[in-house]
Amino acid sequence: MMMRRLAVLPFALLACGGNPENTASCGFASIAAASMVMQSMQDLSHAVATPPANVPAELPAKVVGRGTVRTAVTSGPGGLTLRYEGAGFPTLPGFGLLLVDDSLEVVRGVLIYEPEIPPGYARLGTIATATTSLPLIGLRVHWPSLNAPRCPMFQPLTGDSAGS
Repeated sequence: MMMRRLAVLPFALLACGGNPENTASCGFASIAAASMVMQSMQDLSHAVATPPANVPAELPAKVVGRGTVRTAVTSGPGGLTLRYEGAGFPTLPGFGLLLVDDSLEVVRGVLIYEPEIPPGYARLGTIATATTSLPLIGLRVHWPSLNAPRCPMFQPLTGDSAGS
């Protein structure tokens, strides 16, 4: 029986594929960071009032509790439009939260939450799939407190970042 369990171990490790998002500890860290962000949203002084000027053409995004996926970013008269390229996108209610590093003014990515959008936030645009569109708001965050080197908030985008 013990040999059978040991024989399964390499396959279990392979299934994780070296992606820290697939580990329990990084999963807990991700949920904790998303909860800290949600709690900090109560202070409107950190809200982003207008879309940042230097938003890259692609950003990492994740629905809280899921893996990092790619979003394609365009800008227009209605603000930013982000096209979510993965699975698990919520239906209404929900909102996308653009995370801006408060010390560097760099956009780090987008967290997608399923509750109603909190009051008092300016709408920066939308984040959408082919069938659902959610409002996009922004928040300045202390990035080092949310992003651990061993368990980053967002995995680097690769050619196949349309993941879980």
